[in-house]
Amino acid sequence: MRKWKRVDGGDGPRFRSALAAHEADLLSSLVSSLLGMLEDRESSAPVDELAEITGIRTGNSVPPQDDTMKRLLPDFYRPARDHPAGSGPAESLNSALRSLHEPEIIDAKREAAQRLLATVPPTGGKFELSEGDAQAWVSAVNDVRLALGTMLEIGPDGPDRLPNEHPMAGHLDVYQWLTVLQEYLVVSLMGGAR
Repeated sequence: MRKWKRVDGGDGPRFRSALAAHEADLLSSLVSSLLGMLEDRESSAPVDELAEITGIRTGNSVPPQDDTMKRLLPDFYRPARDHPAGSGPAESLNSALRSLHEPEIIDAKREAAQRLLATVPPTGGKFELSEGDAQAWVSAVNDVRLALGTMLEIGPDGPDRLPNEHPMAGHLDVYQWLTVLQEYLVVSLMGGAR
């Protein structure tokens, strides 16, 4: 992957880069997997008979059981300290907020992922993104990083390396590559590193 080059024009900035064929294939595969995870979560929501009448969609009221999806769709509210009434009020608030907002959050994540898939060069090579496409890339790559980081159990202190014989060693390299891809694009979006 090359660094991103920002080109400012009359119709707004454009962002240019290039991916090797294997990078484009890997990125497409990861983002497609993310879409599958989001679709599975969305399809597990209970049927809401009032949605057709009110136009208000609702989603799951319970948090995901899978750690990866918990990271992508975290609780909305965490009490600052133990509440004297117990955890019931926080769970009730999270349940209501999740039910109301999770469909929109999934839609936004899906839209960013689909936009990335529509703009990634299928066989690699040079490509150019609009500002909106670049922001979608940042969002979709971040979601993939969150999912992969959860699977690798990456915390604030690493790990920076895994032993070669570790079954996830190659995945850590992919996580780090995604981090660099995202960081360079964010810097370009902010107007730096031209």
